[in-house]
Amino acid sequence: MLRSFFIQLSKAGWAQRLVMNSSISWWAASRFVAGVSAEEAIQVVRELNAKGFNTSLDHLGEHTSTVEEANKASDDILYVLNGINRAGVRANVSIKLTQIGMGLDEEICAQNLVRILEYVKKNNNFLRIDMEDTPYTDVTLSLFHAMLERGFDKSHLGLVIQAYLFRSEEDLRKLLEEGAHIRLVKGAYNEPPEKAFPKKADTDANYDLLAKIMIDAALKIESNKISDDGRIPPIVAIASHDDKRIAFAKQYAEKVGLPKEAFEFQMLYGIRRDLQEKLLNEGYLVRVYVPYGAQWYPYFMRRLAERPANVWFFISNYFRG
Repeated sequence: MLRSFFIQLSKAGWAQRLVMNSSISWWAASRFVAGVSAEEAIQVVRELNAKGFNTSLDHLGEHTSTVEEANKASDDILYVLNGINRAGVRANVSIKLTQIGMGLDEEICAQNLVRILEYVKKNNNFLRIDMEDTPYTDVTLSLFHAMLERGFDKSHLGLVIQAYLFRSEEDLRKLLEEGAHIRLVKGAYNEPPEKAFPKKADTDANYDLLAKIMIDAALKIESNKISDDGRIPPIVAIASHDDKRIAFAKQYAEKVGLPKEAFEFQMLYGIRRDLQEKLLNEGYLVRVYVPYGAQWYPYFMRRLAERPANVWFFISNYFRG
């Protein structure tokens, strides 16, 4: 119930105005958000790189309402890609397609995606397309394949699969057959019971199954390594803060003989820093997703929805202030 409540709040304009006008709210959100500007985010990336982490920059924003907003969001993504090159940091980028026009005008979205991928290809970087809620699943997969058909290489473009969806095993198997780079997550949207597992235990079991499928696929792929500059990841990305899910992936990879350098764990900035450092010290590749930007409110609400500890951290400090 608490999870659904905060997901609904993430879409409520009145709540966004209330929270974003509070300095205490930004203080709490800054635990999970690396700043408002690209420059602030890149400084955080430098610090993470110095500790041994690779990163992915996520310019926050989704569901733009005009073509001008979609084009501006695309310009902002190109700006941070240019910043990555100038700074020489170990970072790639992650985007939401509704940020660059999907749901508004699919052709505009495709044009913006091509524009971003041309820059990514030219500078040998990597773009991860985040998966959003189920009204956009099919069109996201369609645009992903359309970009490959346009000639963009799989080494520059990846996708996210959500373990709580019933359809994900079938989608995953097809994508792995194509050699796609996949980031496996549990899922953070409020989906209807006919499309997603309503019980956490079922999502957890499916996550482990999909992780197993991904690890098995990685064993068959030659030259499945991270690039020297840390920007192009291995095929398999296990994205979780759940100790049990991570333990399963580690144990299964060791059992079948997948080297530590042939997959990576991905975790969000500000969440389970202890676990991030533990995995890094054990010799695993760890990529930290670094969100930034003025549109931090929906992202912040979803982080509160994921873990009750985040909620009480925010509330206690809100009223303390």
